[in-house]
Amino acid sequence: MSKTLQGQGAAPLSERSASSRDDAAPVLSARGISKQFAGFHAVKNVDIDIRHGEVHALIGPNGAGKTTVFNLLTKFLQPTAGTIRLMGRDVTSFAPAKLAQLGMVRSFQISAIYPNLTVLENLRIALQRPAGLAHQFWRPLSALDVLDARAIALIDRVGLSDARDAQAGSLSYGRKRVLEIATTLALDPKVLLLDEPMAGMGHEDVTRVADIVRSIARDCAVLMVEHNLKVVADLCHRVTVLQRGEVLVSGDYATVSTDSRVREAYMGTDDE
Repeated sequence: MSKTLQGQGAAPLSERSASSRDDAAPVLSARGISKQFAGFHAVKNVDIDIRHGEVHALIGPNGAGKTTVFNLLTKFLQPTAGTIRLMGRDVTSFAPAKLAQLGMVRSFQISAIYPNLTVLENLRIALQRPAGLAHQFWRPLSALDVLDARAIALIDRVGLSDARDAQAGSLSYGRKRVLEIATTLALDPKVLLLDEPMAGMGHEDVTRVADIVRSIARDCAVLMVEHNLKVVADLCHRVTVLQRGEVLVSGDYATVSTDSRVREAYMGTDDE
């Protein structure tokens, strides 16, 4: 992760929008979530609220617990303590598949697409479950044609129209990640969790994905782990900083980036 906190500048979007949503009920809320592994506190007493219409960044130095928090929120890990609520409902004991059905959808650091299928075919597969076609193996392949209009709309939305019939494996790395985001949108998320969506991308792809995420946030809540602090400054309404598994500070980027504790966490002290 870049250690430079100065000179990024908080985005006007973040400054304008965060305070206006403070009173809105969070779509996803966690209180006191903790995770121990053989006595080691990987995450301890984390509180976080994710609201509709927001992009919320989860940042911190390497090993701060960001991915563990993601896995706890999406129930790929069961919390040792704490509660998780989705749209006001206690989902702490729910399985990941149940959360996905309720509208909590996540991506992973490793791209999850079918490389030997076309972009359109990848979207058709993603749309089968919400359309109730996922387990109807006896139906002819043509039965999936009813999904084409929605699949094409999603492809157009993320800017892959020119690659609709291309094999997914032939896409550039950045466009593969864009396709993966499109497949998550096929599940009509209420909360979308993106784990390092811009990792390893060049400037052009980063800009494209940031624009897509900004568009997505108009319709749902977005929580993302992101190492690119310029992206965080430009895109995110709120930022939660983790250090050693605990929340260090939370607020808009302007507040977070000038906090002395955050600067020390990223840059160290003069004595180090």
